[in-house]
Amino acid sequence: MARQETAACDLRGTRLRRAGDAVRGDPGQDRRVTSAAQTMLPNRRLLGALFVVYLLLLVWIILWKLEVPSVGAAAGLPRPIKLVPYLPSGDFDASDPLEVLVNILLFVPFGIYLGMLAARLRWWAVAGILLFSSLALETTQHLLSVGSFDLTDVIDNTLGGLLGLGALVVARRVLGARAGRLVTRTLLIGGIVAVLAVAAFIASPLRFVGQHDVIVPQPGMTRSPAPSVSPSY
Repeated sequence: MARQETAACDLRGTRLRRAGDAVRGDPGQDRRVTSAAQTMLPNRRLLGALFVVYLLLLVWIILWKLEVPSVGAAAGLPRPIKLVPYLPSGDFDASDPLEVLVNILLFVPFGIYLGMLAARLRWWAVAGILLFSSLALETTQHLLSVGSFDLTDVIDNTLGGLLGLGALVVARRVLGARAGRLVTRTLLIGGIVAVLAVAAFIASPLRFVGQHDVIVPQPGMTRSPAPSVSPSY
């Protein structure tokens, strides 16, 4: 009789412990879930390093077209800017469709990186960062006379970044928790391919065709083109 009562007490105790674990959560199970969740999260240090490499390549491509950094011959001189997007205006021709496509694609990773590293930012905040970054690059290349300021490029760059952010949102909805690591892996592969492509371009005889920046004539000055080192985008 005593043994039966002891067995009954042990059974009740086991049930109570299981009930308590169900309420509090099994620590072992919590650790397993946490570990599994961590394996699904993106590596922020890796993302940060890839973002820095991307920004360096982006600045090098836009300002100096993968050439040795330099200052153009018309730096410091008044030059026209294009404020009418896509259409011919003044000394500027209509926007080249291929150049438009390149400007969009260049900023697609920018939007993805912002979405990964600053996930709490609203889309309009991301758009503001993209717009400011493109304006800064366009202004810098104009001041250095390594390209001309073109409002078309600012629009294309901002659009490209927002397309990248939109692609990230879609990936998260489709892939769920796996999206972080898969996108990080894609960015890593893309970064490696980009670095190898840049190295191959530098080693090849191919070069971008330089442009001639038009200088705004001043009193006593004859209007003439001043050579610059690169095209405008």
